[in-house]
Amino acid sequence: MRPAIRWIIAVLSVAAPLAAVAAECRLASGPGTAALVELYTSEGCSSCPPADHWLSAFTAHRDPRVVPIAFHVQYWDSLGWKDRFGDPRYTRRQEAEGKMSGARFVYTPLVVLAGRDFPEWHSASEFKRGVDTVNHRQARATIEIASHPGPAASLAGTVSATLAPAMSPANLALVVALTQDGLASRVTAGENRGEHLAHDFVTRDLASSPLGAGRTTREFSFAVPTENDPAHASITAFVQDTKTGEVIQALAAPPCP
Repeated sequence: MRPAIRWIIAVLSVAAPLAAVAAECRLASGPGTAALVELYTSEGCSSCPPADHWLSAFTAHRDPRVVPIAFHVQYWDSLGWKDRFGDPRYTRRQEAEGKMSGARFVYTPLVVLAGRDFPEWHSASEFKRGVDTVNHRQARATIEIASHPGPAASLAGTVSATLAPAMSPANLALVVALTQDGLASRVTAGENRGEHLAHDFVTRDLASSPLGAGRTTREFSFAVPTENDPAHASITAFVQDTKTGEVIQALAAPPCP
């Protein structure tokens, strides 16, 4: 059995399994709440590589209770090195989350756990405690992802979010992202000049739409950048309160083998 298939089966055994037919893979979140771990980072930031390395460690022990994702921001580009993974949408996302949390400014590296700033990420025990707190919350939404390889090196499919009966859809959004592992850059300018930087869980594209009551289904189709093996691309989806920033459910699904 190939490692990719083995990993998919391992995840399905922990999350709620759905059918996997032909080249389409289906995955659903479980009865608890998965913890979305956002890293805001930049290749132009000299203090960011240790945080990138920390996030990459999750590739060795993937756990559906933790959903890592990295957003590369652009406000370090002016120092001489333009982060090719940066996007103005990710910078705006960090700024919006900062306003919701009452922060006076944004910075990198910044770790956000389930929509809340989490400066204690350096501590393994504090991080575990924070993740456990999120995981023990009964699910207020269920997410299902059905993905399949699309034409011209793309990933396509549907994402559905079903709210618990007591949940109001007011201010809730379904966010879907294409992420990639195994990315790297040789930096030739700026604070990290001369460094070889490696990245995983890097957001390459992002879409968001409001949720309705009950079940909401959205189609997606993301072009997978071809500088890396498409097998290293995944779909990550989460439900977030756009007023408070809280993330109430998250799920990541790898591509089909």
